[in-house]
Amino acid sequence: MDRVFPKPSARIWARLVALGLIVLAVVTAGVQLKPAPRTALRPAPLAADPLRAELLRCQGLCEAGASDPTCLAAWAKSRRRFLTGGAP
Repeated sequence: MDRVFPKPSARIWARLVALGLIVLAVVTAGVQLKPAPRTALRPAPLAADPLRAELLRCQGLCEAGASDPTCLAAWAKSRRRFLTGGAP
């Protein structure tokens, strides 16, 4: 019986080995480039920053916070901190 496929030559084997090495390199690079695990940012405790606690309280007031004088003063202080680069 005759063979349907001819015997592979050394040139074909070399190409297959080269292709295998390229695939291996790509897979290895993909494993190396996996994203680093994210670290959770923890907000500062409320006791450490009374302004932050007041702003959170005002946020809970929703629309009523827009007319509350304490909230207006807290937002003004927060804007000053932000715009002047003051300490948090």
